[in-house]
Amino acid sequence: MTPDAGDIPIRGTVAPEFEAVGDVFVENFAERGERGGACAVYHRGEKVVDLWGGYRDRERTEPWEEDTMVLVFSTTKGMAAMAVAHARSAGLFDYDDRVARYWPAFGAHGKSGVTIRELLAHQAGLPAPAHELSAADVAATEELADSLAELEPEWTPGHRHGYHAFTLGWYESELIRRTDPMGRTLGEYFEAEIADPNEIEFHIGVPTGIPDERIAEIDSFGPLKLLFEARELPWQFYRALLNPRSLTRRSLDCFDTDSPAELASPEYRRVEIPGGNGIGCVRDIAKAYGKLATSGSGLGIDHSTREELTAPATEPPGGSRDEILKLDAAYSLGYSKPLPGFQFGSGPTAFGAPGAGGSFAFADPEMEIGFAYAPNRMGFRLRDDPRERALREAVYDCLP
Repeated sequence: MTPDAGDIPIRGTVAPEFEAVGDVFVENFAERGERGGACAVYHRGEKVVDLWGGYRDRERTEPWEEDTMVLVFSTTKGMAAMAVAHARSAGLFDYDDRVARYWPAFGAHGKSGVTIRELLAHQAGLPAPAHELSAADVAATEELADSLAELEPEWTPGHRHGYHAFTLGWYESELIRRTDPMGRTLGEYFEAEIADPNEIEFHIGVPTGIPDERIAEIDSFGPLKLLFEARELPWQFYRALLNPRSLTRRSLDCFDTDSPAELASPEYRRVEIPGGNGIGCVRDIAKAYGKLATSGSGLGIDHSTREELTAPATEPPGGSRDEILKLDAAYSLGYSKPLPGFQFGSGPTAFGAPGAGGSFAFADPEMEIGFAYAPNRMGFRLRDDPRERALREAVYDCLP
């Protein structure tokens, strides 16, 4: 079944029992201002939703095609966490090992006791780089690593948590680079160990051979638009974001850019930002999560690691309040976990990663669901974008 959207170009397939998801996908264009996007769902290992539609450009002249890829911002974190989980399954390290065991320089300034588990739970106190970064700065792997190792924690590691929006991915990458016998970065490791063997088209660092026209343009926002839409954001977060000296601002606005959309520009898309510049096909993100929702073995993730991923998050002693986002959050092993105020999946075993602008992907092991959605018109919510949430709720309404 392909949903009918009249003049709006929408294509794809929906299994009969999930037709309501197709209806909501059409409603997003008619009622929620969708410009272009895609949604895919795997259930019990089978693809049951594969939809794409609208336009991949801001002028609405080029339709979103079956092979269109899109920047998913922090939804990248979930894919990066898969690489970390694979490395753990391969015996390169354990989650309770100290980071400094593999990266001695990381132990500077009181960080010698920080465990990989604490780092992945955004508890290390290292959410902001030392200075604004250009694409060239990101490409200089050794120099960036040295700078990250020298950071002083903003709070006592392990006591509180705060969203490591971009730094988390680079710390993960350095951990993999220092334990992998081939010395690969996280993007290289993901490509070789997860993407290629499973025919998953998702890149952390886009290869030069991929043409620009395959990548959707991001319709972002400027300061005036952000001011107008401030009601969509927690007021404490918005106030901190306006302060250029705040930890929130330094954590989230750390690139030499004028807009979040520039992370999809050629110079930034070529470098690795595992915390936020992954670009790929939405169906392949759902495919990866679908494998995690069943056994994980297809991704090279062993049973004990998958058990770790499905375990409930442990709240830090300082409470659930996120020091950066200024709201309650739950994190574990590189993923967000359900909690009151952000419920997804069917229980505490679910795990996923929301991204700026509205993208979201997650695994629900209880119902064996892998879900992914991403648009190219950025919304303003930190999570629970109305377009994404409507699709997610429709999926669960369709389950027996």
